[in-house]
Amino acid sequence: MYSIQPESATDQVLTEHVDAIMAATRVLVALTAAVTAQSVAALNDKITLAQLRVLVVIASQGPGNLASVAQSVKVHPSSATRACDKLVEAGLLERTDDPADRRNLILRLTDSGWELVESMNVSRREAISSILARMPAQQRGELAPAMAALVRAADEIPSDAAWSLGWMTGVLISGR
Repeated sequence: MYSIQPESATDQVLTEHVDAIMAATRVLVALTAAVTAQSVAALNDKITLAQLRVLVVIASQGPGNLASVAQSVKVHPSSATRACDKLVEAGLLERTDDPADRRNLILRLTDSGWELVESMNVSRREAISSILARMPAQQRGELAPAMAALVRAADEIPSDAAWSLGWMTGVLISGR
């Protein structure tokens, strides 16, 4: 295992903090992957993880056209078109004419699409709650402010990139 040797007691404490954050990150990434995989599996192979990314970006950024979706998920427009076609077939996405420009189609989640994205977020929250419930109350009470401070220090992930990790920022479950 690779390890940086601390030069002082302060460095030792910092190393321990870094190790703790890295371990917590592994837990959260694994948890996110598991919940996301369960969400996709629950659809009986109707959609792929790539198609789920399309749903999450539209849920996060609001209705958009194919070009904006392709740019957001960083795929060729033809790949975005195929993904959206499958999502329309699955009843998770709808396409409508853009009243401002009839050459464009507007993509938005259907009720079923919202339910999928929302259920994934609920599942993640439940999984994290389950882990937090196993922590002593005092440590749990100290964790949230410490994590908020970590997020502030890191300047968080730009909200336009957070969806690519499968997280929705600024979207409330009831705030469709």
